[in-house]
Amino acid sequence: MSDEVVLRAVRESQSERSEIIFPGDANALGNLFGGRLMQFMDLTGAMAASRHARAITVTASMDHLDFVAPVHVGDLLILKASVNRAFKTSMEVGVKAMVEDVRKQRLRHVSSAYITFVAVDQNGAGLVVPQLLLETDHQRRRYEDAGRRREMRAGETARRKRLREELTADWHL
Repeated sequence: MSDEVVLRAVRESQSERSEIIFPGDANALGNLFGGRLMQFMDLTGAMAASRHARAITVTASMDHLDFVAPVHVGDLLILKASVNRAFKTSMEVGVKAMVEDVRKQRLRHVSSAYITFVAVDQNGAGLVVPQLLLETDHQRRRYEDAGRRREMRAGETARRKRLREELTADWHL
């Protein structure tokens, strides 16, 4: 087994998805269900993660999901994703969702999220992923920010684990 570090440029795995929003995707107010938007974001992020890892990837967590503005029936939703940082077997992927006004040729930001994916083999065991080749200042900033978010997630994960261990049989009462 080689200890050689594999590098892959961010641009090699960037992903984009477009969706027209139909009534079946919307609530009683004609707005896209938040869960449906999360699904679109997860799928777009998974495409970027899988392209980067060149492997199957599974969603480990989604955080910092912000719903900035509603998406309406008939809107053209554009989702873009790119890997912010690769760790050992996991990657943080940033996903941004926008609505395109085709008449005015403008984009309106509606949501953003950071999603962690893990590369796995056919048996579900983690696979080492390539590291990122950073080519722009913007990519370097996203890389550094992802490291800070990982530190915060680790602390929160440990806290939640302790809380689960302390649960008693009547926790739901």
